[in-house]
Amino acid sequence: METKLGKLFRFMDTLGLGERDPFGNPILFKRIIVMILGFISYNRLNVYNKTKVTGTEYLDDLPTQGVLFLPNHQTYFMDVVCLYHIFFSVKWGFRNSLNYPIYLLAPRSNLFYVAASETMKNDGLLPRVLAFAGAILVNRSWRAEGKDVKREVDLAAVEKIGKGLKFGWVVSFPQGTTRALAPLRKGTAHLIKGENPIVVPVRINGFRRAFDKKGLLMRKRNTTLTVEFREPIRFDESATPEEILERLRVEIGLEAEAC
Repeated sequence: METKLGKLFRFMDTLGLGERDPFGNPILFKRIIVMILGFISYNRLNVYNKTKVTGTEYLDDLPTQGVLFLPNHQTYFMDVVCLYHIFFSVKWGFRNSLNYPIYLLAPRSNLFYVAASETMKNDGLLPRVLAFAGAILVNRSWRAEGKDVKREVDLAAVEKIGKGLKFGWVVSFPQGTTRALAPLRKGTAHLIKGENPIVVPVRINGFRRAFDKKGLLMRKRNTTLTVEFREPIRFDESATPEEILERLRVEIGLEAEAC
């Protein structure tokens, strides 16, 4: 017979009190962080500006693990913050809408996003807090301290992203930079070849006009922010890295990305 103490621990696990994500972070703490950040950022997305979302019907039947979202990149943080809002809204059954922020009361906890270690560690307190919202920190081999560099590839990065995929959904920015029309990095194709996730291309626009480069400060109000989810892709094992990147380039819409 289960003891009273055992029942208490089981109840605590239901609340997330005894759970940790695959990187050792307490899930309850993560839920609290994303809920607070969600309420802080909501007005920037849907009051001072308006977010137009399309394609969330593609998210309805996705599994809870093994899904890789690949958007173009316009700001360091607000892009992924907006995607988190949409994922929470979809969890509550709302389609293509951020109009009902009650979804912040029970956010998803199986979300992760890929971010450069130096961005999260060297830009003050807020990025460090944002890291607790599910950041998978990687060392970029082509960029450091605002300059182009050439250094050893972070071999642990793919392993860490794979670990996140086994636990939930991962957002990764395949351009690796917020520079408009930057090419996709080959590492994305190798990740897809190695982990075989369901890939959801995402087109975003308006964030570069509305926010500063980091996405923390407002630049222009009354901007329409658009997020379009494209049809999920399961790439064939025979697809070459070049074929994967070309398909993604078209799906993400890099040839027509607005500044």
